Amino acid sequence: MTEFASLARAAETAMRDVFPPTPLQRNDHLSARFGAEILLKREDLTPVRSYKIRGAFNAMRKVLAEGAQRLFVAASAGNHAQGMAYICRHFGANGVIFMPVTTPQQKIDKTRTFGGENIEIRLTGDYFDETLAAAQAYCVGAEGHFLAPFDDEDVIEGQASVAVEILSQMETPPNLVILPVGGGGLAAGVVSFMRQMAPQVEVRFVEPAGGASLSAAVAAGRPVTLGEVDNFVDGAAVARIGEKPFARLSGIAPGQILTAPENRICTTIMEMLNIEGIVLEPAGALSVDVLPVLAEEIAGKTVVCVTSGGNFDFERLPDVKERALRYSGVKKYFILRLPQRPGALRDFLHLLGPDDDVARFEYLKKSARNFGSVLIGIETRNAANFPPLLARLDKGGFVYHDITNDPTLAEFII
Repeated sequence: MTEFASLARAAETAMRDVFPPTPLQRNDHLSARFGAEILLKREDLTPVRSYKIRGAFNAMRKVLAEGAQRLFVAASAGNHAQGMAYICRHFGANGVIFMPVTTPQQKIDKTRTFGGENIEIRLTGDYFDETLAAAQAYCVGAEGHFLAPFDDEDVIEGQASVAVEILSQMETPPNLVILPVGGGGLAAGVVSFMRQMAPQVEVRFVEPAGGASLSAAVAAGRPVTLGEVDNFVDGAAVARIGEKPFARLSGIAPGQILTAPENRICTTIMEMLNIEGIVLEPAGALSVDVLPVLAEEIAGKTVVCVTSGGNFDFERLPDVKERALRYSGVKKYFILRLPQRPGALRDFLHLLGPDDDVARFEYLKKSARNFGSVLIGIETRNAANFPPLLARLDKGGFVYHDITNDPTLAEFII
């Protein structure tokens, strides 16, 4: 056994003092849908509802083993903060966690609950870059240990414990493992272990379309900083993959990387919640989200999807549902030019089919003396209902503009 594999196994053994292995569960719904054995590695069921507890545990364990009682410092608005807080309390170590001022109160409260008296939370900066700079400056002045979320060998080693558990929970290795990618710590750890202990296992990587830092790094041959990032998948929307994780991921081909559109991820979140009762955050749904794309490839095979986190703020649910409906094509928004005469609205409503429902109706302005602009949202049971409806609108002489997929109008009007 190589050194990395031995260290990963040691980390996995040590963390049994903190929490048991997360389940590796066959999902009947997904297995039947894709004609494959689909297993979910439920990292959303750790004590902090994400795999981040693993890397934090291993890094802190090794620092504390050196004998010095160090102050740990981190910058995070999410799962890394919660993992560090939990492990600070476990070891009785002190930590200072910097979080952006804009962090939702729910995440702040959860982090404080996990860490108790062992941590201090400092709200600094409107944007994460400002928060990170403040944390690093403080760490230097306080002579603390900065606990990086992914660009750290001890953290990568800790995340590799996911792979240790997967192989120990199966009689034979799977054909394929699907991994979400943000900063790259989890992917680097799992791939490094699998290459040494089960090299026949294929791996696919999934990143959000609005934060495809691994794709950019593979294309450039080195980590690069994305010019713009969509933060919807907040657990994996990283502008630049870590240097150390990328070095460990060397040799992967562009064809191994898939990107997941943010709105499509919403359909996966809703499916897993409504059908399976499984709560996944956007990053936690990435590996499941690409199964339809891989349908032909995975038929008849054994596939492990790592569901990396379940810290979903249910205040986001209306937005997630809305985005899922629009992506699925069963909900559309139009600017309708409606004649200002008696019976015009009735004429329009008569064109709707039996499965069509007006989900929103709002006068925007009177665009001409005899016409008014109306924002109208229509929801139907089947996306195939829209082409006939639009044909009826055209025949009826109604003027309309579909704004469903217009990002600017959707943000400011819808």
